[in-house]
Amino acid sequence: MIEQQVEEIGTLLDTLDRSGHPLNSEQFGQVALGLAKVFSVDADEVAVLAVDAKRKILRFIIPEKLATIGTIPLTSTQALAARTARERRAEVLNNFASARHATVFEGVSLGRREGQCIHKMMSAPILEGTHAVGVVQISRKGESVRDAGPDFTQKDLRTLTSLAPSLLRFLKLCKAD
Repeated sequence: MIEQQVEEIGTLLDTLDRSGHPLNSEQFGQVALGLAKVFSVDADEVAVLAVDAKRKILRFIIPEKLATIGTIPLTSTQALAARTARERRAEVLNNFASARHATVFEGVSLGRREGQCIHKMMSAPILEGTHAVGVVQISRKGESVRDAGPDFTQKDLRTLTSLAPSLLRFLKLCKAD
């Protein structure tokens, strides 16, 4: 089942690539939904960030709404995404809410009820060769750890890491815009 969902993401990216048109909000949403389906989360629990090596920052691609809010410096000691890009290492934090992190992006309404925050997160680099060109993160949000759902597993992390080549294609399609 998961293999089929992963394959569907590849098929979606093939279709987007063949269209020859710049990606739009609907297509970003389709990619987010595809990733969300793999991990049984909601689309607003999916994030894809691109590395801007020249400016030494990460910028949100998905969710698109966060792209207008700000960026994350690659030097940030509090941002999991920055650490993932710098260290080029995937990890699971099932205690994310209690870990020290910047909360500015969590404060942006993405259609959830008040009081829901990220409790669990997986983060994996998107690599081109040995260079991190992006980061993908899957989270579980809720009012409490229990409300957020099951812990992420090492199997989930391996699945997320296996999606990196497809997400590299997605980032390249975004740059073609």
